[in-house]
Amino acid sequence: MIDAQPFTIDGALYQGISVSLPKTTLLVITGKNGYIMCGALDVQLLNDKLADRNVLAGKAVGVRTLDDLLHAPLAEVTVGAEKLGIHVGTTGVDALKMMA
Repeated sequence: MIDAQPFTIDGALYQGISVSLPKTTLLVITGKNGYIMCGALDVQLLNDKLADRNVLAGKAVGVRTLDDLLHAPLAEVTVGAEKLGIHVGTTGVDALKMMA
């Protein structure tokens, strides 16, 4: 099952997507310029193989819902996100605000 949930943070529009898979759930919240995602996000791939794209993204682990993803500290972030001041430990909601 796929669930899409639009919402706003400080006036900016975001799209939350939850995909139920066998034994896990894929979670992502995306905005105009970047996104945060559950542990399935391969930050190393984005930083190494796709470096020229300057992807703004962060990964949180141990999250089970979109609300968890918003409030969890990020475990990894891309180089592009770091350049914006988003670091490991930044909450998902704060990272999204900085990406807006």
